[in-house]
Amino acid sequence: MLLGVAVLGFGPTFGHSPAYLVAGIGAIVLGLGVAAMGAHWRFGLIPLVGVGFLVYMLFGSALAAPNEAFLGFLPSLDSLRGLLLGIMLSWKQLLTLAPPVGTSVEVMVVPYLCAFVTAVVAGSLAWRLRTAYWALVPVVALFITAILFGTAEVFLPVLRGSLLTVGAIAWLAYRHELVRREMAGSISANQQVQDAAGARASLLRRIGMGAGVILVAGALTMAAAPVLTQSSSREVLRDTVIPPPDLHALPSPLTKFRDYVKNEKDTVLFTVEGMPKNGRVRIAAMDNYDGVVFTVDPNSSASFSPIGDPKALNQGTDGEGRDVGLVIEGYQGVWIPNVAVARSLSYQSAQGSTPTLYLNKESGTALNLTGVKDGDSYSMDVQFPQVEGNKLAGSEFGRVNLPKLENVPQVVGTKANEIVGEADTPLKKVQALESALQREGKFSNGLDGQAQSNSGHSAARITKLLSGKEMVGDDEQYATVMVLMARHLGIPARVVMGFYLDEKDTGNGASTIKVKGADVHAWVEVNFAGQGWVPFNPTPDKDNVPNPPEPQNASKPKPQVLQPPPPPQEPADLPPDSAPDALDTDGKKDQLAGIWGTILLIAGVAAIPLLIIALPLILIVVLKSRRRKKRLTTGLPTDRVGGGWSEVLSLATDLGAGPEPSGTRRESAAALYGAFPATAGTTALLAERADAAIFGPGQPSEEEVATYWQNVEHSAQGMTGSVGFWKRQRAKFSPRSLLADARLRAQERARTKAQSKEADRGLWGGESGDDQGRAGIRAKLAQMMKKS
Repeated sequence: MLLGVAVLGFGPTFGHSPAYLVAGIGAIVLGLGVAAMGAHWRFGLIPLVGVGFLVYMLFGSALAAPNEAFLGFLPSLDSLRGLLLGIMLSWKQLLTLAPPVGTSVEVMVVPYLCAFVTAVVAGSLAWRLRTAYWALVPVVALFITAILFGTAEVFLPVLRGSLLTVGAIAWLAYRHELVRREMAGSISANQQVQDAAGARASLLRRIGMGAGVILVAGALTMAAAPVLTQSSSREVLRDTVIPPPDLHALPSPLTKFRDYVKNEKDTVLFTVEGMPKNGRVRIAAMDNYDGVVFTVDPNSSASFSPIGDPKALNQGTDGEGRDVGLVIEGYQGVWIPNVAVARSLSYQSAQGSTPTLYLNKESGTALNLTGVKDGDSYSMDVQFPQVEGNKLAGSEFGRVNLPKLENVPQVVGTKANEIVGEADTPLKKVQALESALQREGKFSNGLDGQAQSNSGHSAARITKLLSGKEMVGDDEQYATVMVLMARHLGIPARVVMGFYLDEKDTGNGASTIKVKGADVHAWVEVNFAGQGWVPFNPTPDKDNVPNPPEPQNASKPKPQVLQPPPPPQEPADLPPDSAPDALDTDGKKDQLAGIWGTILLIAGVAAIPLLIIALPLILIVVLKSRRRKKRLTTGLPTDRVGGGWSEVLSLATDLGAGPEPSGTRRESAAALYGAFPATAGTTALLAERADAAIFGPGQPSEEEVATYWQNVEHSAQGMTGSVGFWKRQRAKFSPRSLLADARLRAQERARTKAQSKEADRGLWGGESGDDQGRAGIRAKLAQMMKKS
């Protein structure tokens, strides 16, 4: 259950498609099955990995590669290749695609493999270790992996966090109860429980306390979750590791507006099929202004990412869906003409191979960095959202991330405050701006026969538009002015450039229309809560032309005097660091350093709990190594032989079969027969040789000591080889023998202290005569000799 809750974290990445759940839940069942097999037959690490790999490849075609599998579930060459290569390549593929990433094997391997590996590890730890805490480590690891490879969308944080906390507590309580019952059963195996009512009351009390703990933990988690998740977004790997396309190198689509009007007025740019009446084809939505041009900001709402699954671009939108097809003819550029809101995109390039397409879902803007060319065609499944006037009138402005505008003329704010006046609702404020520009503005494209109207939308052009006697311009200027005014008033607005036919055009609403350069337009979109981006058209009607200029008295021109040219100036020497190449290099280095710094920070934070867990284990290994070295090299030869036998007993203690410390060496060897039958002869021989060396006359030679320790090593290898892999690892890091040594030293110190006090009373008491005094002196001397 806990692993299944962790798998839900991949939901936003896959667009909540049920395919990732099938892969993840199926992998959990398979992984737990492999863990159960390994625990039942006591598989070591290598056999367990081998069986797991076979199960992964055998069932992966049906769970993670149904699109590539034969008949949807039988292994095929494509599915097996995808499963094998996906172990190494699927991680990058998942991070480089815009969500939803689709259901191909290249990305489905990630949830399938993560769930399978963590299930095998968690099941193995749960079935092979008495301590249940270790089994929760893979569960937490799967939670973290789903977050890191997910999206900025926070998916059910309160529910999933509560299930994790409550489920973990319930699991640990259940395992603790099993251990308690096992211990109680072993103690009272031959005794019947007499007080049945007391046992029942104790059981009910434990159940009540456990339920109380779970309720308190769940309540605290649900109370703390909103505080901990106040932000609606989060930083994930796809936002840091994969940089978006560099839009600064691309020209603003709005700069080509007047070129369409003048030079490509009668050029057919593309053909559209299935467009409804008054439908619009969008080129780009621009929300960033620097005082010169309006541009597409890559980080305002959502960064541009490669389209992972063109068949699932946008989900959960409202509106009627219909198929719309486009065939490119005279249109050129990197911005893909599209229709909002496209739920799918099937792109076919005239060059043959399908290029990599990039999408900004929040703005509905798509990119083809190789360029849209003549002959390219694509079809879209499009939804046309319906805006209800009643709901729009009562809606507030939406909360979206928009960049700060720069170098906005001061006259924009003054004019905006004057126009809005006392408008008291969000919709009335926007309509006031729209109607004022339509009513007071004059239309002119600057073509032959029209009033003079300069192109562009820089700060100087906007100032001239608002400061002159009449406002004269076209869509480019009026859309820019309205957005600048709206943003000054705190209204989320952006400029959209695209194409649509006039309402009076006879082709409007036809099944097939040919879009020309004269059909280019720019309009404004304002975001309303619950309604999304709503279009507004501030451009005056084309019939609303400027008034003719008033005649002026002719003046006699004065003769012009030719001025001498200014003296030439030597070019300034720029420092090497200010050269464009150097700046670009430094920027790339800083970006790369930032990416690596983020990765190292994530790795460092993730390594903190691992380091905390590893430090005690490392300390145990160091203490055991130091103890072994001391037994081998310190003291007389008899002491080193005794140290070798102590090394055997310590290993047996760590393996869970330590004999009684009060027994003789031969008794201890006999006690180890049952635990390690394969080394019974070696253990008995070591016990006999240790007794012979310690109690025999003289000291054993160095060669005899070395031979004895070689036999100790041989016996230790036999003892560890007779148990499974996990038991060997547990013995390596077990502190049992260290604790046993500490208890023996404490007992020896207490016994020595008691003997010392007894000897002192016999030596200085003097109440029992000379015999007692002499006995005390002898005991004192014996103790002094022993210490020396």
